[in-house]
Amino acid sequence: MTGRDVLRRAIGGHKGRLTAASVLAAAHQGCEALVPVLIGVVVDRAIAPASAAELVTWLAVLLVLFAALSNTYRHALRLAERAAEYTGHRIRLVLSERILHPRGGAEASHLPGALVNIATEDARRVGSVNGVLPFGIAAIAGIVVSAVFLLLISVPLGLLVLLGVPPLLWLGHLIGKPLERRSGVEQERAAHASGIAADLVAGLRVLKGIGAEPAAIDRYRRTSQDSLGATLRAARAQAWHGGAVLTLTGIFIALVALVGGNLAISGAISVGDLVAAVGLAQFLLGPLSVLGWANAELAQGRASAARVAEVLSAPQAVEGGTGAVPAEVAGEVRLTGVRHGALKGVDLEVAPGELVGVVTGDPAAATSLLDCLGRDADPVEGAVLLDGTPLASMDPHEIRAAILVAAHDADLFEGTLLENVGTEDVLVAAAADEVASALPDGVHTKITERGHSLSGGQRQRVALARALAVEAPVLVVHDPTTAVDTVTEARIAAGLARFRRARTTVLVTTSPALLAETDRVVLIEDGVVSAVGRHGDLVRDLPAYRATVLS
Repeated sequence: MTGRDVLRRAIGGHKGRLTAASVLAAAHQGCEALVPVLIGVVVDRAIAPASAAELVTWLAVLLVLFAALSNTYRHALRLAERAAEYTGHRIRLVLSERILHPRGGAEASHLPGALVNIATEDARRVGSVNGVLPFGIAAIAGIVVSAVFLLLISVPLGLLVLLGVPPLLWLGHLIGKPLERRSGVEQERAAHASGIAADLVAGLRVLKGIGAEPAAIDRYRRTSQDSLGATLRAARAQAWHGGAVLTLTGIFIALVALVGGNLAISGAISVGDLVAAVGLAQFLLGPLSVLGWANAELAQGRASAARVAEVLSAPQAVEGGTGAVPAEVAGEVRLTGVRHGALKGVDLEVAPGELVGVVTGDPAAATSLLDCLGRDADPVEGAVLLDGTPLASMDPHEIRAAILVAAHDADLFEGTLLENVGTEDVLVAAAADEVASALPDGVHTKITERGHSLSGGQRQRVALARALAVEAPVLVVHDPTTAVDTVTEARIAAGLARFRRARTTVLVTTSPALLAETDRVVLIEDGVVSAVGRHGDLVRDLPAYRATVLS
């Protein structure tokens, strides 16, 4: 998909509204062009011969004309704005669907904040194209109507407008090219700055903990300055574009007025015709200015459409696989020769109903394992199987109904604690009942966006309770107790083992309390399985394991 495709679909989705808006806006421009013509008629037929009856008649015609002017513009603007708003909203929905698609991929090359910027500001700019298009078309219609009237007044004047406007429009298009380029850069830098800011806010506690706050702030300051520079360059380009178009337009209108004045002096046209010609020349300033504005908006819309297309056409993270998960999932999970990221050939088997711990000193290996188990990515080599069926042959959406991967950095949603968890039955197992008892309204206490009103340990317990509430046949949990104290951690370990009894559970963690509750532990070193056994045995017999879980 390209930016042209995005614009084509944006416009094509509102053909009816845009057609009606264009007709009404063109009628408005036609009526605008008629005003100086009728004033010229009033001069020749009513004022020059001093006819009161003619004056009243033509004033009544002008009154009807202004009524038409008001109504056509009002309804054209409503239709155009509605098309613009609906288009922007529709693009936001399509972007959200693509970003949240089970097969992923859209987020690969964009920070979350950048995706938000594309789904808001870029979507708005693409939608705005529908808001300006009818008036751009109407401006052209107004110029054509003016040219026709000028032809009726004087052939040289009409030809001057008809032959002069196309080069003027072409020059306006050329002038808009730098604006389009700089607008694209502006949006890109602004989106990147938004992404950095979102990451900075989300990880502020961690940054403070490791003393990296100054470095992070310095990084954001540089990114913000880059964004500011791009914005200023785009603003200068827009100002230069507007000034250049206005200058060209002014020169053109002055030329029309000069030719009309010479014709009146020579007696080729009457005084009323001269008034009409000068009025039409002044009227042309309106549609030509509208064309300049429309050209600037289209330039920005094209740049934003290209960015929207980049997200929509991003390759999916996992291809193929449309099969359904079996109606009854036993929960056997097997990895055979899996190579992906930091995994260099992992062989692992988890029996149905087994509670298995996976220990790795390399966080990248843990992330790679979680990606493969949740089918956020397919391994380069090897296979991941559920009850003997490769995950690669199944629909990712179906897989996630059977295998739930509870990430370490899971976010909570705005709402009550109970709305986040779904049921109170799991609170004890995750030690989240203590969280509820500490809140003013218990489980009905409102939680702010992403759970920022809770401490890190409280968020972890609520997130774990939410994962347990799903009661998935296979649950994969990554470091669910890194922010809680040892007493709470021991309670969570016992509650988790008890709640998940007879259902397959994989704990990717280095927590001794959690590992002590597992049926067995798998140690991954250098991307391969190096040891398998009970937690106590591995602590006693394997120095590498002991160093990883007890350090």
